[in-house]
Amino acid sequence: MTSPAGPPPAAGSSGRRLKLLAVTACPTGIAHTYMAAEKLVQAAQALGHEIKVETQGSIGAENVLTDNDVREADGVIIAADKDVDRSRFAGKRVLVVGVAEGIHHPEQLIEQVQSAPVHEGDGGGILAGAAGGGAGKGRGVMYKALMNGVSYMIPFVVVGGLLIAVSLALGGHPNASGGLVIPDGSFWKHVNDIGVIGFTLMVPILSGYIAYAIADRPALVPGMIGGWIANTGALYGSKSGAGFIGAIVTGFLAGCLVLWIKKVRVPRFVRPIMPIIVIPVVATSALGLFFIYVVGRPIAWVFEHLTDWLGSLTGASAALLGVLLGLMIAFDMGGPVNKTAFLFGAGLVSKNPEIMGMCAAAIPVPPLGQGLATLLRRRMFDEQERETGLAALFMGFFGITEGAIPFAAARPARVIPANMLGGAVAGAVAGLAAVEDSVPHGGPIVAVLGAVSGVPMFFVAVVIGAVVTALATVTLMSLGGTPVAVGGPAAAAPPVAVPPAARAEVLSGYLTERTVSLGLAAEGKEAAIREMAELLAGTGRVTDVDALTAAALAREELGTTGLGEEIAIPHAKTGAVSAPVVAFARSGAGIEWGALDGTRARLIFMIAVPEAAAGDEHLRILALLARKLLDTGFRERLLAAAGTDEVMGILEEIR
Repeated sequence: MTSPAGPPPAAGSSGRRLKLLAVTACPTGIAHTYMAAEKLVQAAQALGHEIKVETQGSIGAENVLTDNDVREADGVIIAADKDVDRSRFAGKRVLVVGVAEGIHHPEQLIEQVQSAPVHEGDGGGILAGAAGGGAGKGRGVMYKALMNGVSYMIPFVVVGGLLIAVSLALGGHPNASGGLVIPDGSFWKHVNDIGVIGFTLMVPILSGYIAYAIADRPALVPGMIGGWIANTGALYGSKSGAGFIGAIVTGFLAGCLVLWIKKVRVPRFVRPIMPIIVIPVVATSALGLFFIYVVGRPIAWVFEHLTDWLGSLTGASAALLGVLLGLMIAFDMGGPVNKTAFLFGAGLVSKNPEIMGMCAAAIPVPPLGQGLATLLRRRMFDEQERETGLAALFMGFFGITEGAIPFAAARPARVIPANMLGGAVAGAVAGLAAVEDSVPHGGPIVAVLGAVSGVPMFFVAVVIGAVVTALATVTLMSLGGTPVAVGGPAAAAPPVAVPPAARAEVLSGYLTERTVSLGLAAEGKEAAIREMAELLAGTGRVTDVDALTAAALAREELGTTGLGEEIAIPHAKTGAVSAPVVAFARSGAGIEWGALDGTRARLIFMIAVPEAAAGDEHLRILALLARKLLDTGFRERLLAAAGTDEVMGILEEIR
């Protein structure tokens, strides 16, 4: 956020208008990130200065400061309770304080930054800026690292896949010895080559940015090179690389290895070259050789013996062989298991085209199924995933199985089984129908181009497989606590009938009229949290009111959720709820909540999400609420609203 242009030319005690930058960040109460940003902007505007604020909430960095911003800045304020990368501010006056200071004393900070010491560029953690989160413990760090890698990988998957698909559609033709062939030297061959580069880079990118999120910049090189090695089977005697699963392994190995090396004590004169020479060289060499000599040998063994085993099954029933091939095709989408099945079918394409027909039907099922899942249950996926889902549908049509990799990398325990189930069904149907494919390629495109016999049953196999994968995906995500639409099936509870009057949707349908109270009876924080937990229980998604209350109070022990400005947002991530729910209550006299500005909470939102929920849905909800509640007019209208209908109309503005 940037303060409006046009303040007075003379400003502050310095008598001149300053160009300031700020970064706000907090590790747990995400709303404080945005409260501090808003206060700094308001203070700068009042003092006649210009300011741009980068917010590093737990869902990622926004309004990111550019090199031009830094070059022109007179000073930088970092109001954060977690590590923020300061290396980009070398040569600038930098003031570092806690996020609470940004909320309570923004004017003083603007004055103090004018005499703050000049930063010499000696570091500051970069994890928060790279991955959108702080360094934590346990599953949280690992999950954020994985998501960091996936987020950077997705553009490479989409760009590479779409360019390959377009080039095949417009420049390719079926060839019995080479699948869909694009003539060398043609325009579309060059487009295809660019797409192949994107696909080649996606695996090292995934590995590199997983490592980067764990151990900062020194881990980027070993992570990327490790991912490249994992995906290049020729380096360790395999006809197929380890694919995205291997990239996840190398990413975590590289990150953990670099963290370990950082702890080694070295002489002072060696320290300056540790992050740029010693750590990358040692970690890259160790990880690469370990993968080639230790991890790569089992991969090559699996590839070789799977091929021999499939060869022994050529006399088995068509349905059984189709199931096996479909399972293998959908398992790792480019890894050794997938490649074994594909090359087995491709090797027999001239003698036994029915086997390639089974493979061809299974190949498009993972991307088509995942793309269909994003259409069936849009609220289970974020905006980036929905866009990737559309691209996956397109890639699936052209037989590019890798279009499903972003979904599988983000939720392997749910997506991979769903992909395998749909692939097995598609392979079995194609086998039973004796579908033949005369080229070593898959997907609907081969049927459109005339390389498939038994086209109607081929499409039946593909459609059934994709539908099975989509339904299995949304079912497994629902069982795992992923949010569903209001009135839809809850994660582990029977459906709750929602009357017509309660169908206004706020915050993806998590807050409805039945979770609104305009007269909170409680006078203390603990009683208020229990009263709101009982209010949430009316949705049928709270399985234990006492456990939910205890979880919310335990969160309060980590730091108050009273944000000031008469706002409190208690929240809990607990197994006591089966799906995300949000309540809103209003207190006439206000409740003491320990807010930093001393105000009593009159506007109270309570958020509860399942412990098993993947991702940071509660943080997304917090961020949305915090942004909107910064608007003084919005708060005043909530306090003055006469009834539930009017309140719901106001709350619907939260986007």
